[in-house]
Amino acid sequence: MLEIKNLHVDLEEEDKAILKGVNLTVEAGKVHAIMGPNGSGKSTLSYVLSGRGGYRVTQGSATLDGADLLAMEPEERAAAGLFLAFQYPVEIPGVGNMTFLRTAVNAQRKARGEEEISAADFLKLVREKAKTLRIDAEMLKRPVNVGFSGGEKKRNEILQMAMLSPRMCILDETDSGLDVDAMKLVAEGVNALRDENRGFLVITHYQRLLDHIVPDVVHIMADGRIIRTGGPELALEVEKNGYADLLAEEA
Repeated sequence: MLEIKNLHVDLEEEDKAILKGVNLTVEAGKVHAIMGPNGSGKSTLSYVLSGRGGYRVTQGSATLDGADLLAMEPEERAAAGLFLAFQYPVEIPGVGNMTFLRTAVNAQRKARGEEEISAADFLKLVREKAKTLRIDAEMLKRPVNVGFSGGEKKRNEILQMAMLSPRMCILDETDSGLDVDAMKLVAEGVNALRDENRGFLVITHYQRLLDHIVPDVVHIMADGRIIRTGGPELALEVEKNGYADLLAEEA
């Protein structure tokens, strides 16, 4: 599904290497988690895959279902089935949540050669998805993320993901700034989307999120590379002992 081979990436402004040979394959139906100390390249990886500017790929490749992600514009990556839930979702004053969601859904349907969803069908679908995430009707009427709490912004991101139904979901530190109850709600929304045709890449600092979104595979990233891969027990090891021992083994 998602296949990353020997990916090297520089930060353009500083001409600084951030990713230094990332190799990663996420299979359909699987949840992979990436953990690692600050500055290890976790968020950079998510940005590069989604097409954010400011980064220069110097080596390697990244494909989704065999298609070259790195050759696509950001909107083409989204239409191909890639979704990124941001660590810090932005506010969009003047753009209603419902308008934003329907426009995004129909833009992707058009890119895939499908008919636009009708207003009635859209309303039925968004209400169904919002109910699962305990997003009330008032939130749907407000401008995108404007005046939302941290938990509301993250739930709104998961609502977008549920509406767009992507093939590959990347969650960049979705647990950041969430209390326990909000994190459980977000996790429930993610788990409701897990199926055999969809892959997840969950970037997090903390085991606590992985208590609720149990991964199939855990990767540890440091200094722009994946230095260790294991099962859920690897996250528990990091929670207990930190990264020092793993980093020492790589030194």
